[in-house]
Amino acid sequence: MRGAVPAAGVMPTFQFLPFSALLGTLGFLCVVFTGFWSQHWRGGFAWDGSTKMFNWHPVFMVTGMLVLYGAAVLVYRVPSSWAGPKLPWKLLHAALTLAAFVLVVLGLVAVFGFHNAQGTPNMYSLHSWLGLAAVLLFSCQWLMGFAAFLLPWSPAWLRIIYKPIHVFFGSTILALAMAASISGINEKLFFSLTNKTVPYAKLPPEAWFANSLGMVILVFGLLVLWALATPAWKRPESESLEARQPLLH
Repeated sequence: MRGAVPAAGVMPTFQFLPFSALLGTLGFLCVVFTGFWSQHWRGGFAWDGSTKMFNWHPVFMVTGMLVLYGAAVLVYRVPSSWAGPKLPWKLLHAALTLAAFVLVVLGLVAVFGFHNAQGTPNMYSLHSWLGLAAVLLFSCQWLMGFAAFLLPWSPAWLRIIYKPIHVFFGSTILALAMAASISGINEKLFFSLTNKTVPYAKLPPEAWFANSLGMVILVFGLLVLWALATPAWKRPESESLEARQPLLH
């Protein structure tokens, strides 16, 4: 039947666009649920070294390291990115990741500021190690991507060699961000829901809500990774043609 199977190099827009709407909804829920948890159960927000300062940490990290970063890695799956010059999409990808990086820095300032004000040790938990690994890889990824794909004097051979590495670590960073987010939720619940309140094991409403947030984060991240791995949604391009095109001029 004509049109039943997309021709080679043709984006199946009827599949991707509803899928992207689903991802947008899940990403929005990740941010809203994180903010609601911090506001409703954890006391709200401030910038004073108290637990309210810490509450900015999950909001900034989920918004930046997970949702904005997830959107950035899918820029080249947008159907309209298939036609015309690639430079505007490169700039959008760079801008989204830069915005994510700014939020990540603010998230780190919030958590380290809270720990230092309260005399709490830094970087002792598995959650913090996973988060630091994600942030360090993310920083290197952004700098290398900017140097390889946006600077006009970047040699063609560097772009060709580095591209598969860039793609691999893009997925790896998102997976690390998912692991750090979920382990951070679990860690916060264990610290907050003790015998002085309602134990975590009793599954009070906060535990149900935060566990559900973790599941939404998991589904969002897995769907982003699935979209990245779907061959039909990858932009077909000629590496030799891309290598000859100046990027910033």
